Amino acid sequence: MWQVTVLLALVLGAADGGRRPLEGKKVVFILAHRGFRDEELLVPKRVLEEKGARVVLASSALDTAEGMLGTKVVPDVLVDSVKVDEYDAFVFVGGMGASQYWDDPKAHALVKEALEKGKILCAICIAPVTLANAGALKGRKATSWPSVAGRLRAKGAIYTGAHVQRDGKVVTADGPRSAEAFAREIAEALGRRRGEGTPHRPGAPVRGPAGRDR
Repeated sequence: MWQVTVLLALVLGAADGGRRPLEGKKVVFILAHRGFRDEELLVPKRVLEEKGARVVLASSALDTAEGMLGTKVVPDVLVDSVKVDEYDAFVFVGGMGASQYWDDPKAHALVKEALEKGKILCAICIAPVTLANAGALKGRKATSWPSVAGRLRAKGAIYTGAHVQRDGKVVTADGPRSAEAFAREIAEALGRRRGEGTPHRPGAPVRGPAGRDR
């Protein structure tokens, strides 16, 4: 059976010409040092890397960071040292620990500069609160884990409650079950090659895992 799987992969790869649509793109994931949500890091990271993007992990310390479900990763850089000009997209990972960036001045400065320079700005679960507190969601459609919806509205966001929401270059998602759809939307926002996937209308909700909007 595995031979069939390998053969199919080779055939599909040949048909695709071996191209990876995000080759040359660089994405930084900002995660809590303790308590990031494992799937919200691992799934988008895998999807983006498979499409050719280079992924860098940033946190508040360089020793081993640990997820809520036990995943351990070693950050590449400190959040404080992230240079906006070096990246095409910024992804704030959710999980209980993500609240460490809600009121962090340096995280806010990073968000503001990324937005000003036209970068792709993304957050999932409770992490969209960081974007909201930095002023990045004012007047924009956004979603998040339901318990923090009020925080987004309080900062002027148009809360939709969708699984994944894209408004221009800002992509937000509601939680771990939407990690795959979140990743696909980030990939499209980064500029997937013409003809791959279905074009998404900015500001419209993205269908979630169950194939329907919430």
